Amino acid sequence: MRIIEVVDYQDSWTKNFEDESQLLNDAIGVLNPTIHHIGSTAVQGLAAKPIIDILIEVENVIDLDSYNGEMKTAGYHGRGELGIPGRRFFQKGGDNRSHQVHAFKKGHFDVVRHLAFRDYLINHPEVALQYATLKRHVAMDSNNDIDRYCDGKNEFVQKHEKQAVEWYSFNK
Repeated sequence: MRIIEVVDYQDSWTKNFEDESQLLNDAIGVLNPTIHHIGSTAVQGLAAKPIIDILIEVENVIDLDSYNGEMKTAGYHGRGELGIPGRRFFQKGGDNRSHQVHAFKKGHFDVVRHLAFRDYLINHPEVALQYATLKRHVAMDSNNDIDRYCDGKNEFVQKHEKQAVEWYSFNK
């Protein structure tokens, strides 16, 4: 059973991303990927589920389908679009998930959305603190139900993602 927990920020998350980024580049480097650290583990000081979220941009996301074997060798289980058109999603670690990869075509709106939200939280520490408090509360109330956890954060995330995209577009 998957445990939903939010923990204090860990300095090791940055190094963990860097190591994983190299592993992924070794697996799919022929696609000339741009690899980003996203999600709460990418925001210094922000409490998070201890899962490293990784965003990969490639010229054609469909080309990534030919590298499912290489991704599997790197420890990743491919899940296809998993509800988001134009995305390829991979997870590592099963119920004890340690990493998630969200891959999109370069310039896809969801690339901007993810990068904007990350950068917005970095530049708005008061919002990041509110988010951390909410995530801790929702995790405790979720009874290890990921859908319930996501639903509990949804209104906050949607509101701040919209603000983040506007802010990002203006400040980029």
